[in-house]
Order: sequence, then structure tokens, then C-alpha cells
Amino acid sequence: MEDGERRIGKERGAEVPLEDEISLITVSPGRWKKSMLRLTPFAVIALMLVAWSVLSRHMSPIAIPSPQAVLTKLKMLLSIGYAGQSFAADVWISVVRIAIGFLAAVVIGVPVGMLMALSDFVFHAIDPILQFVRPVPPLAYIPLLVVWFGIGESSKVILIMLGTLPVIIINTVAGVRVTPVERVRVAQCLGANRLQTFWYVTLPSALPMVFTGMRVGIGIAWTCLVAAEMIAASAGLGWLIQNAGQELQTAIIFIGIIAIGILGYLMELTIRAVEKVLVPWRNHG
Repeated sequence: MEDGERRIGKERGAEVPLEDEISLITVSPGRWKKSMLRLTPFAVIALMLVAWSVLSRHMSPIAIPSPQAVLTKLKMLLSIGYAGQSFAADVWISVVRIAIGFLAAVVIGVPVGMLMALSDFVFHAIDPILQFVRPVPPLAYIPLLVVWFGIGESSKVILIMLGTLPVIIINTVAGVRVTPVERVRVAQCLGANRLQTFWYVTLPSALPMVFTGMRVGIGIAWTCLVAAEMIAASAGLGWLIQNAGQELQTAIIFIGIIAIGILGYLMELTIRAVEKVLVPWRNHG
């Protein structure tokens, strides 16, 4: 039997046993699929660039500038800036505003959500306010925040926090409430007190939903920021897009939109990375 396997292997041009050849054949499709999945985003981006380039040739450059025109304008922004403000400064200012407002929402929202899920009194005290505030568009708060806090950084950070807070609280409450009762009962049977049960059972069970809320919230935070910067700001990516729109500088608008998309995606990847560290048992995909 072994001689037959070696003979078949030699006829196929390989000095390996037959079972090794079979394993190579069965493993290769999986590796090929993984390689294709890694290349898929780059292929999609390439197709989008081709479609953008073709579309720009058949439309006015004011409506849709070509990728080359956008790249040229980006070089100008990086060298001399726009309206007396450097592009790097606009990016940095927006990132700092997002980071402070979003982290404030997380620091406040997660504990509040935990308390609401664990205490009926806290839930019934806060839930009506939360449900009242949640449907209100963040843009509606801007005039009041400008009157109360001026056009400085405080109004923008508070707007980001107000817009992001409800989704984080709601997801935290849901995460705590989906904790399997069996896990709690097992911890109690093993002698765990309320604090230990919360720390070792409830909190780990809630973390996946908490991070889901954070991932949804980061998109809402960018929406709030851009809205605030378009109305009451003198710097930032939203301000850049607004000013460029008033002067029909479409290429600069494209740059601002692309920058927001890239920064938002990088923040999403950061949240995923933290989630993989704190929630290693979850299938992150």
C-alpha cells in the first residue's frame, strides 16, 4: 500500500505521500478564500475609483471633480491650507472634539445604563427623560447650546455627548438584561456576592452590547460634530466643507468627506481592537 501511494505521488511529480497531497488539496481552497477576502476591499476601492473617474468625464467638474483634480487640491491643502487654516489643524481639531465628546458619552452612558438595568427605581426615573430626548435631532440643540455655552469647544463637545449618549445607554441596558439567568444562578451557588456576580458575570455578558452601542455611537458622534462645525465653528472638517460649498470648491468638499470617512473607519477599527482585548470570547468576524 505504501509503495502504491509513493508511486501515485511520483506520477504527480511530487515526492510526498498520498495523504499529504490530499491534505494540500483540501486546505488550499480555504487559504485561497481568505486571500480573496483580504483583497476584496482593495478591489472594491479600485472599482469605485474607476467609476468615479469615468463619471467625472461625462459631468461638469463643478458637480463631480475627477480624482486627479481632488488629488491636486489635496496637495494644495497640505501645503498652504484653506482660508487661513491648515488642513492638518482642521483634522486634528475635529478628532479632538470627537474624542472628548464620545469618551464623555461612554464614561457617563455605561454606568447609567448599568444602573438602569439593575435598579427598577433608576430605570423608571431616567427612562422617560431618555425617551423624550432620544427622538430630538441633534441639530435642534445647537441654537440653545450656542446661547448657553457660546461657539467655543464646550458647545460642540456637549452636542456630541448628547447625540451619542442615548444609544450607549440603551445598548448597555440591553446588554445587562440579556445576561443568562443560569450564569447568575451558578455564580450565586458558588458563593459569589452581588459585587462579584456583577463583575464576573453581568459585566462580561453586557460588554458585547456595550461595544455595539459604541460602534453605532461613533457614527452619530461624527454626524453631530459636522453639523455643529457647519453652523458654529471657525475650524474643523465640517467648517471646511461648509466654506468650500459656499465657494463651489467641490474638490475640497470631496476631500473633507473622504477625510471624515477615513477617520470614522479608523475609530471604528480602534473600538474593534479594544473589544477584541476586553471581549476575546466574542466572534468578531
